[in-house]
Amino acid sequence: MIIPLRNCCCFVLLINVLLFAGACKKKSNPAPTADPTLQSTAPFLMGSAVGSDAIKGSYNYQGTLINEYNSVTSDYQLKFDWVEPQQGVFNYADGDYIVAFATQHHMRVHAHNFIWHQALPNWVINFQGDSLAWENLFKTHIESEATHYKGQVASWDVVNEAIRDDDGTLRNKDVNPGDGSIWRQHLGADYIARAFQYAHEADPNALLFYNDYGQEWGGVKLDSIIALVTSLKNRGIPISGVGMQMHIDINASNAGITAALKRLAATGLKVHISELDISVNPNNDPNIVFTSDLQTTQAAKYRFIAETYRATVPAAQQYGITTWEFCDADSWIPAFFHRKDWPLLFDSDYKKKAAYFGLLKGLKD
Repeated sequence: MIIPLRNCCCFVLLINVLLFAGACKKKSNPAPTADPTLQSTAPFLMGSAVGSDAIKGSYNYQGTLINEYNSVTSDYQLKFDWVEPQQGVFNYADGDYIVAFATQHHMRVHAHNFIWHQALPNWVINFQGDSLAWENLFKTHIESEATHYKGQVASWDVVNEAIRDDDGTLRNKDVNPGDGSIWRQHLGADYIARAFQYAHEADPNALLFYNDYGQEWGGVKLDSIIALVTSLKNRGIPISGVGMQMHIDINASNAGITAALKRLAATGLKVHISELDISVNPNNDPNIVFTSDLQTTQAAKYRFIAETYRATVPAAQQYGITTWEFCDADSWIPAFFHRKDWPLLFDSDYKKKAAYFGLLKGLKD
């Protein structure tokens, strides 16, 4: 059959129109959406402790950190023995590196810490002087470090772990090795208030936190932490918030976690889950295997923590959730306890674990 020329032209035109329409339809398809991340999902800032060497040494570490987090906490590089290894001689190189990296990538910096009973240089441990000399040592260190980072860090853990586990009193002289506080011994019980005052005078815009572990235990430890921060607040001491470390394991009581978060929120201060990790081997089993059941249990605990934090702490008081590092290979737990463990969100190859997805669900569901 011979198709008339006019009909043939119309037929060709129709084909071209259909092809053009198909091309347009193909172009109008939306681009694939990026996978959700911790920082894109959370209604508050998501943080991790970081070390300067890890940032410098691993492209995968850098990439995961930048992609998932918008807040960092200095791991060790701003502690006393690192910053002032000799009296009056300050070493800020590694802390400066962390701050510069965070600033470049638009991350908040939470600095850790001014005053702790550990991580002290020998010159402090062996210091000989009267109460005025001790006060000058104490004040000079806080003011010098706070002034150096003024305007560069958003917040500080001013005093870390000042309360005993057994009876809730302030650490003083050693009962168990390593439990005593040289600061309480030489400066008196009110050294904590003065630490906050000195930090505030040096950097009035920084938010100032008291940081400790064991709130989820309840009992005298939680009672004493609540009493301490409430007293500081009522006295007009410039305290902004409290850090709930949350170094826990998969058996930690959900009821205890919930009760602690409610009581901390009731102080009216900001609440920072500041050092979160969840151990799966609290019994130090040398033959443990990270089974799918353990992974599921750990993921459920991460999810519960995020959900409970969102539900119990008012939005204005949510300073965020910070994990203590993010990759199992960088966790402090295996080396400290000499055991196998997998406490964090990413495995040693920076692959997301079930724990990651559990936390992600808790941040949005």
